[in-house]
Amino acid sequence: MTQKKHGISRKLLHAGGWQVVKRGAKMLPFGGTLIAVGLVGSDIKKKGVVKGVVNSGLDAIPFVGLAKNAVELFTGDFISDKPQDGRKNGKK
Repeated sequence: MTQKKHGISRKLLHAGGWQVVKRGAKMLPFGGTLIAVGLVGSDIKKKGVVKGVVNSGLDAIPFVGLAKNAVELFTGDFISDKPQDGRKNGKK
């Protein structure tokens, strides 16, 4: 009945690892297009409708998405997320 306690560094590694996997999967030349289309909803949720569609559209273009995501691995997002107002799920 012992539970492992996960430290903050382990949690950050886990969360960061998921981001790297998503970006890496989007970088596949043609399979990445399918993944980018599948992740449109999460991009819209994070970035807003226009920015999310533009971001997913760039990711869906085979070699453009490859180059964009390769650069974003080191520099961060080209298209910024929408500002957070501190509320969870848009509720007060």
